[in-house]
Amino acid sequence: MAKSPKISASHEPGGLIVHISGLLPSLSPAEQRVARLVVADPADAARRTITDLATAAETSEATVIRFCRSVGMDGYPQLRIRLAAEAARRIEPPDARVVGGDIPPGADLAQIIATISFNDARAVEETAEQLDPAVCEQVVEAIVSAGRIEVYGAGASGFVASDFQQKLHRIGRIAFSFPDVHTALTSAALLGKGDVAIGISHSGTTSDVIEVLEQARSRGAVTVALTNFPRSPITERADFVLTTAARETTYRSGAMASRLAQLTVVDCLFVGVAARNRARARRALEVTAEAVRTHRVGGSRRRS
Repeated sequence: MAKSPKISASHEPGGLIVHISGLLPSLSPAEQRVARLVVADPADAARRTITDLATAAETSEATVIRFCRSVGMDGYPQLRIRLAAEAARRIEPPDARVVGGDIPPGADLAQIIATISFNDARAVEETAEQLDPAVCEQVVEAIVSAGRIEVYGAGASGFVASDFQQKLHRIGRIAFSFPDVHTALTSAALLGKGDVAIGISHSGTTSDVIEVLEQARSRGAVTVALTNFPRSPITERADFVLTTAARETTYRSGAMASRLAQLTVVDCLFVGVAARNRARARRALEVTAEAVRTHRVGGSRRRS
């Protein structure tokens, strides 16, 4: 299976700002300064001349032009037009400047709650907007046809991997998740053609997950990467790439948002797989629910 094509800025489904945010780690330091200004305030950036933007980013006009090309633009005029359109498209609450930004020192709990909930909701919304249905369909097809499915993740992404494994197992799919890299590597070495290996890494740079995905691919398994950054190292080991849209803020609340964004993608894949055989999935869910019914307070096993 061919790797999913890289998304260019001319037709990215989720908006230019999401696209630039995903590419930010792959840019040069000077281009990153331009990118941060653009992402922080698209409307303000759209009003600036190329000289103004270069000065604000403490760089040169040539760097701004290189930045435009790095994110898929022909030049600065096209970037300004796209930023203006992006700013007009976004409808944010009046206090979005405060709520959607970083958590300032001395913030009270009410502001912390507002900031976290806003960032989490935005991560889910933007992930859904930029998720490519065609690639999701191909991944669902691979999972449905797979003899064995393995899901890998470390840290926070490991919880998402475990959640996906449990969901698939509930509908009768042979799926495994291994939090230990040694166990994951030995298991991946036994995969083969027709199996599917899914690696989850927000940064796309988690060496354990990359190594396991590489091992699975060398054995002929279909490999899938779920990451926030489409140019990160993990994508080079994947036949299919699915991306999230979560941003880092103080206290790594971006890590919290990344889990919700990853779970959004996982749920889309799960429902897509279940929908391929609704009757089988429904029976499996009913049987597994019945198996644990007596372990709930007030639950009792039904008699046939």
